[in-house]
Amino acid sequence: MSTETVITAAMLAIGDELLSGRTKDKNIGHLADMLQLSGIDLKEVRIVADDEDAIVDALNALRGKYDYVFTSGGIGPTHDDITADAVSKAFGVPCDHDAAAMTLLGDMYKRREMEFTEARKRMARMPRGAAHIANRVSTAPGFIIDNVYVMAGVPQVFQAMVDNVLPTLRTGQRVLSLAIACPYAEGDIGMLLAAIQKAHPDTSIGSYPRYVGQKFSTEIVVRGRSQATVDAAGAEVHAMIENIRRTREIDENRSAEA
Repeated sequence: MSTETVITAAMLAIGDELLSGRTKDKNIGHLADMLQLSGIDLKEVRIVADDEDAIVDALNALRGKYDYVFTSGGIGPTHDDITADAVSKAFGVPCDHDAAAMTLLGDMYKRREMEFTEARKRMARMPRGAAHIANRVSTAPGFIIDNVYVMAGVPQVFQAMVDNVLPTLRTGQRVLSLAIACPYAEGDIGMLLAAIQKAHPDTSIGSYPRYVGQKFSTEIVVRGRSQATVDAAGAEVHAMIENIRRTREIDENRSAEA
């Protein structure tokens, strides 16, 4: 597939609760959907524990490889919310109580007549020089440093932050897709489909097996950045399916005649 207009991204999901299964992640799928609609390819996702070194290592590996890195989780008020510290360490800058974030949170808790405790002040900590990601749901901002976008793990807040971030990003040409229902199993079409993929290198052809009513079938999805290339590959897939059908029909007729 051509890479001339491709913008790439990775996601780093942070939290012991994700790895233990206690929390079922909802943010990865949402981000993938939103990035695809925006013409940004999500190329890699990593899930790491609440461990500073693990976060630093993963972040440094990803941020040099992709145009954007999005993180989720670990920017709350508790002792195990260490993402801000880890991101600061990855960039080699101090982690400070951001003055503007302190004002936002302080005013919010004052309006709610709640104490602005030391724990709550932790949500104002971010790498020195970072820019805010607005949070219309619960006020505490995420932050941006270089090509890294640090967001909350709570799905409603994460989604609100993604909505705020997307209009600011560089985008590439959107990926187009064509889904084709194939009544044959992957084992029947694998080699034929590989030949079609080889003949159409500017597309990506995926096959997804299904099992319904004690019968295997396949959904074939052709993806590409040009309608013409998608349509051309799709036409060959349809032709492949028709050729298999005709061949089987001929074989069945021969068997019946015999």
